[in-house]
Amino acid sequence: MPVTVAMYEKSLAQISDRLDALGLDVKVLPFGKDGNFQVDGASVSPGDVDVDYFWLTNHINPDGMRDTAFKTILDCKSVGVLQTFNAGLDDPVYREISDKGTRICNSSAQGVAIAEYVMAHVMSLIHPIDKARELQAGKEWSLIPFRELSRTNWLIIGYGPIGQEIAKRVKAFDATIDVVRRSPQTSELIDRAGTTADLEKFLPDADVIVLACALNAETRDFVDDSFFANVKKGSILVNIGRGALIVDDALIKALDEERLAQAVLDVFRQEPMQQDDPLWSHPKIRVTPHTSFAGDGGRARWDTLFLDNIKRFVKGEPLEMEFDPKNFP
Repeated sequence: MPVTVAMYEKSLAQISDRLDALGLDVKVLPFGKDGNFQVDGASVSPGDVDVDYFWLTNHINPDGMRDTAFKTILDCKSVGVLQTFNAGLDDPVYREISDKGTRICNSSAQGVAIAEYVMAHVMSLIHPIDKARELQAGKEWSLIPFRELSRTNWLIIGYGPIGQEIAKRVKAFDATIDVVRRSPQTSELIDRAGTTADLEKFLPDADVIVLACALNAETRDFVDDSFFANVKKGSILVNIGRGALIVDDALIKALDEERLAQAVLDVFRQEPMQQDDPLWSHPKIRVTPHTSFAGDGGRARWDTLFLDNIKRFVKGEPLEMEFDPKNFP
């Protein structure tokens, strides 16, 4: 019997030619805005459908289909594998899906865009671009000393696909990289590695701290007063993980007391943020609206990951990016 592959109708319109070219024995079941599948020309409710492989793409977001799509997944008779566009799986719906016996693969497609976002913001904070513009406006010819990235030390907390893409780019500048991860393994990119138990040792050396870890019971609120008590004066904090990693009041206090020089935040406890949230207007905080993933190459990488994984699934091979349910928050 063919492998049943479910996806949103817009996803099928995008991928159908490339999927057909693989020559796999699959039967595609598209679902529409009503959440029902099209099966052999008929509209069929999810409760009557078994799905071997469900591909969930970010096409659902601009169409306001998020809740409908997740309801479709949960209402299916069974779903063998769910491949999602999300990198983080802290949304409780993923645990609910997993608890029904579904294997889940998350996404590495965002890694390149997020890594470029991190580099762009850190470089613009370290290099005196504003000073150069000021001198230009005044038609002043004056030397502008600047700090080299090669002389900085980075601490990357979390070393999944996103952390690894960041490390590749940092190492290209010949900077030093410390990494906090589940197991203290080094590599050609990593100068030192440790676990969260080593934070007090690593933080005083870090010029740039990047939060790229998952949100779970261990990491929720771990960037608190004790964390900031150990940071190097003048360091930069970048959060592209999850907003609840940071205790916001502790961050503001660290910035006001000049223990931290700047913070770049792309994720927040509440999204969108309330208009009166003090993070909006703090002079030492850059706020971007959870947009670090939005590079123009993300969709192509999502597609490539799906096409590679569906081949693996049909052939009975291990899947890329399969998530271990033990790591749910």
